[in-house]
Amino acid sequence: MKAVEIKKTGGPEVLKLKDITLDDPGSEQVTIEQKAIGLNYIDTYHRSGLYPLKLPTGIGLEGAGIITDIGKNVKDFKVGDKISYAGIPLGSYSTHRNYPTKNLVKVPDGIDLEVAATLMTKGLTTFYLLHKTFPVKSGQTILYHAAAGGVGQIFGQWAKSLGCNVIGTVGSDEKINIAKENGYDHVINYNKEDFAKKVLEITDGKGVPVVYDGVGKDTLDGSIECLTIRGMMVSFGNASGPLSEINVPKMLQPKGLYLVRPAMQQYLSTKEELDEASKTMFEKISSGKVKINIFKKYKLDEVVQAHKDLEGRKILGPAVIIP
Repeated sequence: MKAVEIKKTGGPEVLKLKDITLDDPGSEQVTIEQKAIGLNYIDTYHRSGLYPLKLPTGIGLEGAGIITDIGKNVKDFKVGDKISYAGIPLGSYSTHRNYPTKNLVKVPDGIDLEVAATLMTKGLTTFYLLHKTFPVKSGQTILYHAAAGGVGQIFGQWAKSLGCNVIGTVGSDEKINIAKENGYDHVINYNKEDFAKKVLEITDGKGVPVVYDGVGKDTLDGSIECLTIRGMMVSFGNASGPLSEINVPKMLQPKGLYLVRPAMQQYLSTKEELDEASKTMFEKISSGKVKINIFKKYKLDEVVQAHKDLEGRKILGPAVIIP
């Protein structure tokens, strides 16, 4: 059994693969033989120290596998179940692990575990953004930044299935077609065009009711500019760096805007919430309304390169680590 550990924060080189021995699962835990591990940009925040952790620590938020042992109080799962998960405690970068059942969901027949491993963070993020943070309505025009990324590819298809007119931004021309293939009606390269101006053109000067922004620092001002009156700025990531301080009178007050900074644990903190979200998500996959094309697979001992590729924006879609 092996797991990746960080003893200090820093660049990808701080990720170290080590041998481990697992104890028996706790009373509310199961032991998982991992078949696939989700690779997410937030993993780089944990590794770098942007999101501080108590060290030493494992790393990785999501995975999928087979249950090989259960704790004495576990009732809803059994040995042999196909499961996936996302959330605390960290440590999905491993071949085997013990994990609490409160964050587990069963993977339906017909859904591959490698696909399931890419969904629990990206797919559930898409769920809460579209259904909870700002519940969209059919016919609305909405804006999503980083449309060709892992979440962006799922988001575009999902939003389209709900009847939205979806505008996406990307950082290079090579990503335009990727976004268009994943449901986006309009795609803007924000390194070549003023995306706020372009969004206002597309919407006949009205702006959009919501902007979903995982980019952060570089897109904040433009996002505020292209929102309609009483629009909502949904800031949920920092790919270009943390947000600067918000000047409320200057940035929000003129149009009566809302700004929210959501996170998964605020929407999926109970088993009922998690089951509702995962049921909806797996239905989107099973119906074919959302298709997952895994961009790249890494081995566990290639984790340093995986993080280099993440930060170098070389991963153009969902990626997994195969233990």
